[in-house]
Amino acid sequence: MGLKIGIDFHVVDGIYQGSRTYLIELFSRGIEMAPEHEFYLFLDNPDSLAQYGHAFSRPNVRPIRMARSNPAKRLCLQLPALQKRYSLDLLHVQYIMPVPSLCPVVATIHDILFESHPQFFNKAFTLRSKLLVRRTAMKARHIFTCSEFSGREIISRYGIEKSRISVIPYGADMKKFHPGDAGADVVEKYGVEPKGYILTVGRLEPRKNHLNLLRAYSSIPGAPPLVIVGQPDFSYRKIHEETARLGIQDRVKFLSGIADSELPAFYRNALLFAYPSWAEGFGLPPLEAFASGVPVVSSDTTSLKELATGAAALVDPNDIGSISSAIREILNDEKRRSELIVKGLERAVEFSWDRAAALTIEGYRKACV
Repeated sequence: MGLKIGIDFHVVDGIYQGSRTYLIELFSRGIEMAPEHEFYLFLDNPDSLAQYGHAFSRPNVRPIRMARSNPAKRLCLQLPALQKRYSLDLLHVQYIMPVPSLCPVVATIHDILFESHPQFFNKAFTLRSKLLVRRTAMKARHIFTCSEFSGREIISRYGIEKSRISVIPYGADMKKFHPGDAGADVVEKYGVEPKGYILTVGRLEPRKNHLNLLRAYSSIPGAPPLVIVGQPDFSYRKIHEETARLGIQDRVKFLSGIADSELPAFYRNALLFAYPSWAEGFGLPPLEAFASGVPVVSSDTTSLKELATGAAALVDPNDIGSISSAIREILNDEKRRSELIVKGLERAVEFSWDRAAALTIEGYRKACV
């Protein structure tokens, strides 16, 4: 029996981040896998979906305009009204469900790092999340999360039964992210030399640990340029201030306007990918680097240890010397570099957006029994 399924797609209107990639990749596949279901996609700019693939133009898709607004209005007024207007059988949200909700809800809770690592978030966000994400976990018909680490955290902190959670890892689109020289012209357009830079990708915020990466990088004489791709977020000015304090402004390039279509070129044309994040619910950038045939330096914490063990050079994000040594080794040891490239590619093929989409559709069926 077909279901009328609403999806809160509002993050697709926003900056590049994992939750945005999640929606685009997951539903560009899931919609085609479930032609019996109708999908109502709620976002401010429905016309933008056409650029993400033909799946969003299929007969079982209804892109619906939900005007951009603050979270309170979206959760308390817009989504409940849309649930009622379209007589939805199910609504899929990320992190927080509407108040009130007029139909059953499934929720993707990628992580609850605001519980385990509150020091990396502002107090208002932490308080709101502790109240509303907990409420969602308690009331949703089913919960999706992306790593065993996040699943354990949700179960232990919120007392959720294991049967109510599905761990569905992200994937890497191997058609987009793959080794080679393609896209060298894209990289050059931004004043970057192909195959001649260290890369990191992620929002400019404290949790991503750009400060220690910059400190480690500054201690490596003659290192190739460091390219930091990411949208400015809270406390981002400290990152620029630290770059200036270390005197490495001429060696570090910040890029915030990279399009989705351009990002794969930056991965595959990098010498090395560095990601010493303090904490992650999954860690999509290292996986995309694996798929791109680039050696990776990654933290040994939270879900990153789960994702990258055996495929990356693991470091303590608090240890600047550890980060620096791992980068030096990969830059200077061709054998180690080649070994990590092979292991990363092997790891990447273990993850699949097709599998994630199929498991999500199955989760909808379970939630509506």
